Amino acid sequence: MDSSFDKEQSNRSTLIVLATLAMVKLLIHLLTNAFASYGIFRDELYYLACASHIDLGYVDQPPLSIYILASNRFLFGDSLFTLRLLPALAGAMTVFITGLMARRLGGGTLAVALACLAVIVSPIHLGMDTIYSMNCFDLLLWALGSYVLILIIEENKPQHWMILGVIIGLGLLNKISMGWFAAGLFVALIATKHRVDLKTRWPYAAALLAFVIFLPYIIWNIRYDFAHLEFIRNATSQKYSGLTPIDFILGQFMLIHPFTIPVWLAGLFFFFFDERGKTYKMLGIIFVVTFLILIANIHSKPEYLASAYAALFAAGGIQIEKLSERKQWKRIRFALPILIVVGGILTAPITLPFLPVKTYIEYTNIIGMKPQSSESKELSELHQFYADMFGWESMAATISKIYTSLTPEERAKTVFWGRNYGRAGAVEYYSQKYELPPVISPHNSYWIWGYGTKEYEVLIVIGGRREDLLQYFDQVEQPATIQCGYCMPYENNRPVFLCRQPKENLKVTVAKIWPRDKNFE
Repeated sequence: MDSSFDKEQSNRSTLIVLATLAMVKLLIHLLTNAFASYGIFRDELYYLACASHIDLGYVDQPPLSIYILASNRFLFGDSLFTLRLLPALAGAMTVFITGLMARRLGGGTLAVALACLAVIVSPIHLGMDTIYSMNCFDLLLWALGSYVLILIIEENKPQHWMILGVIIGLGLLNKISMGWFAAGLFVALIATKHRVDLKTRWPYAAALLAFVIFLPYIIWNIRYDFAHLEFIRNATSQKYSGLTPIDFILGQFMLIHPFTIPVWLAGLFFFFFDERGKTYKMLGIIFVVTFLILIANIHSKPEYLASAYAALFAAGGIQIEKLSERKQWKRIRFALPILIVVGGILTAPITLPFLPVKTYIEYTNIIGMKPQSSESKELSELHQFYADMFGWESMAATISKIYTSLTPEERAKTVFWGRNYGRAGAVEYYSQKYELPPVISPHNSYWIWGYGTKEYEVLIVIGGRREDLLQYFDQVEQPATIQCGYCMPYENNRPVFLCRQPKENLKVTVAKIWPRDKNFE
């Protein structure tokens, strides 16, 4: 009876730790969003534009995260806080499910705490749960898929296979990188004793269900000449072409956090060498297969592997907990959690925008961290993740000042040409605050949305050369220059051109240059 009571008490304390750490993760993001965020992120502006063009897909992503965003926007609006509420919730749920995995695999309070803390302090998890994108849901769905796979290994019930099929299907409809999870699962089935499951109908039923859920995006791609594949090809050969397998491997240690290395390495050991852990080897194989796929791709970004770590954190917590039971390792029960927490506090400003920007710059100078960009872009004082949060409203205000200086007749026939989706999205987003023209852009899904049927006679454009614009307009003036301080250098000190008197019908001119200016990357 005492043993049963002690076990119940242990389970209760473990659940309390699990729930508390998930709540800590949620509060970290809610407080940052409410009181300390730098500004709306470039990609968030684009996703909001996508949410105004509901479709079966988009050039750079499947549609699920956009559907979720459109629903959130309808219910709560699109303020910065409400926009980033769902990533905060998704992040907290990822922590919770990671802790559940550790508990399900046989871990106690220490194992659960280590697993959850590793997720909380991971810079890439902090970053992906800070802004709205498909990435926060990708982290969550991988963790959820891993948890259901544990249930399949332990119980092998048909309903678990169908649930996994739904998760993989939704994961693919959110981000096609869930295909790496599916590939790893297939290899894991073949490489372990669970290959006997392939003699049943349930893995195939799960695969069919996932395919049906993902089918709308396949149909969309067929309709638009496999635009997403073109996007991937361009991104790999252009903006990510400078990345190497060495960058990918070294990036893991910083993005997942140097102090969590013992946890996820212990997780790999658990899956492949621990007698109990070998039962769950499929989870380790999924990680290894994903890693090898990304290495083989040559130009993979380090963060592409982030979603595969939740299972390793859960397993690593268990392995370290077992190690701490030895007399000579007892101190690790306190030392490692404290080390992870302290390390997390030290690195949090890198991907969680809670410091005043000047303080942040001073801090990075003290620790010797140089600004970084995975796209080989020129940088100034901030790395790209933060720089892309600055300058959008001031840019929109500048465009509005030019637009409102026109006569009512001119405004009725004016359009803003956004050379990239950040500029285009900013003008659309801030049109609820400033008087701004309609927007067209050749970048990603904006190109597919087209240039409309309206007859334009006045064009406002940022960047480029006046000489080039004079090919199409008799009158080109520069009424302003975009200046945005901390923003990306290629957005700063850009001329704004006001183009009048088109040499021929402007709509016909746009129609001629539209195919040439298509930019899928």
